[in-house]
Amino acid sequence: MKLPVMEHFYTLQGEGVHTGKAAYFIRLGGCDVGCVWCDVKESWDMAKHPLVEIDYIKEQVLESGAPIAVITGGEPLMHQLDELTRVLQEAGIRTHIETSGSSPLSGSWDWICVSPKKFKAPLQEVLDVANELKVVIFNSSDFEWAEQHALRVPKSCSLIIQPEWDRRARMLPEMITFIQQNPSWQMGLQTHKWLNIP
Repeated sequence: MKLPVMEHFYTLQGEGVHTGKAAYFIRLGGCDVGCVWCDVKESWDMAKHPLVEIDYIKEQVLESGAPIAVITGGEPLMHQLDELTRVLQEAGIRTHIETSGSSPLSGSWDWICVSPKKFKAPLQEVLDVANELKVVIFNSSDFEWAEQHALRVPKSCSLIIQPEWDRRARMLPEMITFIQQNPSWQMGLQTHKWLNIP
């Protein structure tokens, strides 16, 4: 089985609950969500990215020594991911996914991070199994969007708001106030951009 892979690399997880952990990122091509502020728009067209054998992906992760494989995109759930996660987990690698939740869930996951987008709303079946809800804050109306989705995930789900990178200076004061008033939420930052790592 093959999947369109835009890029894959060993780095540190830069955002969310697992920030700072060693992880191998596998960015799949293809996205039908279309966020205007997306920082990897080159991932959208899956036809532009080579089809890569799943066993090759597994070998690259094993060779790196990474304990975690993070499947991202694009929108990774546009692809059937059962076989990829099976192969990785059988090799002793934890499987994490970063998804908008807008496509049906496939794959076996140790961690599911859902980042809902207004451009194409998440499916409830994905929200039902989310371990982490990560809401990107672009403007003030996004706080209400965040609260609406917090009601749709399990009570055990970690709640994170994260500033859109180019709007961070403008939105951080509001985000701090929001978290102080709603302490079930925590601040998320794209630490890989501060550290200038992939």
